[in-house]
Amino acid sequence: MSNRGKYIYGVINTGSHASGSSLLTSNGFYTVPYMDVSAVVSDSEIIDYTNLPGDVAAQRLIQHQLVIEKVMQKFTMIPMRLGTYVLNEDEVIQVLTKGHRVFKEIFEKIEGGMEINVVATWVDLNMVIREVSENEEVKVLKQSLLSTEKGITVDDQIKMGELIKSLLDKKKNEYVHIIKDSLKNLCRSMKEYTMTDDMTIFNAAFFIDNGMLIPFDERLDELNNSFSGKIHFKCIGPLPPYNFYVLEIKKLQYREIDQARGKLGLNTFASKDDIKRAYRRCASVYHPDKQFNTQSDTQKAEAEMKYDEITKAYRLLSVYCQHESCSMKEEDYEGNSIIVRIKEQ
Repeated sequence: MSNRGKYIYGVINTGSHASGSSLLTSNGFYTVPYMDVSAVVSDSEIIDYTNLPGDVAAQRLIQHQLVIEKVMQKFTMIPMRLGTYVLNEDEVIQVLTKGHRVFKEIFEKIEGGMEINVVATWVDLNMVIREVSENEEVKVLKQSLLSTEKGITVDDQIKMGELIKSLLDKKKNEYVHIIKDSLKNLCRSMKEYTMTDDMTIFNAAFFIDNGMLIPFDERLDELNNSFSGKIHFKCIGPLPPYNFYVLEIKKLQYREIDQARGKLGLNTFASKDDIKRAYRRCASVYHPDKQFNTQSDTQKAEAEMKYDEITKAYRLLSVYCQHESCSMKEEDYEGNSIIVRIKEQ
């Protein structure tokens, strides 16, 4: 049994160039067209990316990104989640058919734009800590601890460390506010990420208009100068909208559709409005805001779990039902097993 399939890098907006033939290259990737969009694919062995060693996964990610960035030189592209495979070209067409409406909506939002990632780090964290240690609050606490007869205890050291950390966080937050306030008017959208180490003070993705790249770079230079060498800025891009719109496909089992239908109390044939009304009806019962103070914590937890279940069921059926109405009978299920959606970031 063959273990080969089609690896999908993403979807491009070909417009009047329906075939996307200009993308055919010797690099092994090519396009599969449908109406005014095309999938960028390559023939490949199907690999489970969840079990790859870290270094191999990183190499695959680089290859994935290089293809996308090459294609971006000619076409607006929505990237697909890393490691997306389908079995054959018929399934590629099914992806394009099912996702066409979603693709067009995203293309309207990203046309003429690009992603830029900005990371700001301390140039010398120890220097900043020494600067913070000169704060009057630190001096007062230090003097107070030194004046005690028992000497400085472990608890005193913890108290001093906590004070320095709070002052350092305050300084960091002030700088982050300045950075965000300076850049927010130059972008369409921004996504900020949680810091994972002490050296990084700011990490965010910006989606900007193509024509704003030079002003954006100039503003970063101004910021760099304004912090007098205390902060180093690293700018990565232009990139596809990895942090704003990444597609993923899911192959559903009939059991999942049937279970979702049951959770919303729907018949085997329903319209989009039927699905929406059923969700609202269930949500009005189990929504956390509808729970009473007289209920026990267990009852509230059960209601919250039920609400999550019906919300997931609604989202699944909303994507599954591609037209104004759809059948959820098992005999009508074949051909509707693939759904296309925006990956939650």
